[in-house]
Amino acid sequence: MTFELKNDFLKVKINSFGAELNSLQKIDNSCEYIWQANSKYWARYSPILFPIVGRLKEDSYFYKDKKYSMSQHGIARDKEFEVVNKKENFIEFRLCSDEKSFEIYPFSFELYLSYKLEKSSLIISYKVVNKSDEKILFSIGAHPAFNWTLDENEKKEDYFLEFEVDKIKRYFLDEKGLLFKSDDLKLENNKLFLNEELFKDDALVFEDSNIKQVVFKSVKNEKFVKVNFDNFPYLGIWSKPSGAPFLCIEPWFGVADDKNSNQKLEEKKGINSLKKDEEFFCSYSIEI
Repeated sequence: MTFELKNDFLKVKINSFGAELNSLQKIDNSCEYIWQANSKYWARYSPILFPIVGRLKEDSYFYKDKKYSMSQHGIARDKEFEVVNKKENFIEFRLCSDEKSFEIYPFSFELYLSYKLEKSSLIISYKVVNKSDEKILFSIGAHPAFNWTLDENEKKEDYFLEFEVDKIKRYFLDEKGLLFKSDDLKLENNKLFLNEELFKDDALVFEDSNIKQVVFKSVKNEKFVKVNFDNFPYLGIWSKPSGAPFLCIEPWFGVADDKNSNQKLEEKKGINSLKKDEEFFCSYSIEI
């Protein structure tokens, strides 16, 4: 089911399946900022990544000497969420563990995902609640896709990303989607100019706690997308190098396995833990 939020500046649409953002527009403008999931390229809009981010080595992991299989980015993006709170400018969804999820992920949890409009920004918040009698292990991340370009008269090469830093630590992914090396990426006056060639070897994956926002801009007009994400340790930037007209800006609390991973969940790079009855909270915002 699709729900709509509005204020004096923005209107958004969110589907309860995956609690996924489907549309982001200004009230006085028909420009659509969110990629519209054309299956020719990529049939998603803005999925949530939980309880893993990225790909596991051999699409599997071990916990307490038992092997579990899980596909890329986890299970939440393909689940129906229930609405637990709804107002004109706010909505909150919940997903609970069940017998089916225990077969893939052996922890009892509640996952909350909320959307709130504040002037020209949309604030997206995640909360994970440990409902198990022992600690739980998880990663969580965002995957919003934006139309690239935002104007039909522009070229993709007219766009750039603007950071607050001039150098970033970048991880490279191998053909299986696993981390295998890192290097520093230098920027031009804090800018990364965009083109399809950037994504020929999959996503750009960054680890730098100094990155707190990224601005997606064109050299030809004043439209922009600003993604703010304090305290997220990882960031992914992704598109398909096949003419796909979208760009994903992805703040993460987690990352893909290293190619040399021992596949033990408790030793996974970027894994988070919660003790019994503890809660984890994070949020990011999109301003247009």
